[in-house]
Amino acid sequence: MEYRSLGRTGVRVSPLALGCMNFGGRADEKQSTEVVAAALDAGLNLVDTADVYGHDPATLAVGRGRSEEIVGRALTGRRDGVVLATKAHFPMSDDANGGGSSRRHLIRACEASLRRLGTDHIDLYQLHHPTNEVPIDETLGALDDLVRAGKIRYFGTSNFGAWQVMEALWASSELRLHRVVSEQPPYHLLDRRAERELLPMARTYGIAILPWSPTAGGFLTGRYRRGEPVPAESRFAEFWAGCADTHLRDRPYAVLDTLAEIGADLHAGPGQVALAWVLAQPGVTSPVIGPRTVEHVLDSVRAAELTLTDEHLRALDEIAPPGGVTVPYYGNDGFTWVTWGPHQHRW
Repeated sequence: MEYRSLGRTGVRVSPLALGCMNFGGRADEKQSTEVVAAALDAGLNLVDTADVYGHDPATLAVGRGRSEEIVGRALTGRRDGVVLATKAHFPMSDDANGGGSSRRHLIRACEASLRRLGTDHIDLYQLHHPTNEVPIDETLGALDDLVRAGKIRYFGTSNFGAWQVMEALWASSELRLHRVVSEQPPYHLLDRRAERELLPMARTYGIAILPWSPTAGGFLTGRYRRGEPVPAESRFAEFWAGCADTHLRDRPYAVLDTLAEIGADLHAGPGQVALAWVLAQPGVTSPVIGPRTVEHVLDSVRAAELTLTDEHLRALDEIAPPGGVTVPYYGNDGFTWVTWGPHQHRW
């Protein structure tokens, strides 16, 4: 496996990151542990979770530590070979200060994550969401202190717009603080708006890009078919139930049809082609996959071995134009819209 640089850090990471959002929710501990072992055995060394992961698919309640606890146990004996990433921002309690990007919350959240993960340091600590309620210098000061204390090695962002990452870089330069090294945006063939500003900015300033949902929540795997009910226990039947209406339409299916045609040429599934496309985009470091089974891990690893031709890339650009949007994930203001059940939540 060919490893890539995590921005300007010098740290080498696998071209795929193991996302652990399902752990403790849609995947029980046994399944999750098997997935971690399979991913590490296949050469993946970047493991990404968050303090709120492990959502209950029945109630949609946030996990509040379940995923981190499972990841910590699953990495027993293998922690040294892993670049371990987690996130903080969303509420971890009903207390008025139980979430956010204040110094108070981030330091407490980091210490709690360290305990759950069973480690003395986090390699990449990420702000899970931007906010206008806390000045960026307050947030960066706390993260800088965590680096200097040895509790985290680097820090990054998630769901930030290009201007918000630039604001963080400017503040770090002005205040002589450690800088953001990565951004984790939604990015896939159904929403390419990150190409307008975020990806060029990242390439210019050496920011690693770790796209989440590279197959659009599994839609681009071909699991969802025209005119058929949404499969039981699928993401759009449970966790992202409210997203089905935006995806099960002619334009997204047209993108899926093109992926299937290219897949037939490469003896691969449409989801593997979709993932290979993200991997091939300039500025992308490691797409975050979210497998629930060992089979999902192995399918993704095979996708990393695919090579798309210029003809394949032109066909995908024609059906899903550069910088365009078929289904909105990435907001122009840097926020992300995700719909769960009957409600729309701004992350």
